[in-house]
Amino acid sequence: MASSVPHEGEGEGAIVAEINITPLTDVFLVLLIIFMVTSSVIASTGKNVNLPEAVESSQTPKQAVNVTLDEKGEVQVNGRDIPYDDLKAHLKAALDAAEQKTVILRGDRMVVLERAVYVLDLAQQVGAEGFALATKKPGRK
Repeated sequence: MASSVPHEGEGEGAIVAEINITPLTDVFLVLLIIFMVTSSVIASTGKNVNLPEAVESSQTPKQAVNVTLDEKGEVQVNGRDIPYDDLKAHLKAALDAAEQKTVILRGDRMVVLERAVYVLDLAQQVGAEGFALATKKPGRK
């Protein structure tokens, strides 16, 4: 903000320039709030399934295709609900876009084995090279 009011020790007509950081601070606070809200939404995507327990586990690649089967028979590929009849096309598209051709099956413990085998068979037909089954450690909820 420029001012032509003379201050002590300055000659007449001197310009005093000050930077007003209030709008900048407001913008940063709004951006912070937006990032906080979107990160909580991103973290809570996907179906909540009751995974089976396993004592032994290993890390799976993060670039893999995630397929979720819940106890109601609904299917998700990478967090997106899809019709069960269109599973093959969605798996092919997801595997084509993925860096690693691995499918991680997140199946509820009440899912019938036949449905899990069907999903893994479809994934293999469309180009999956590896499979992983998501589990949780005993005692976790």
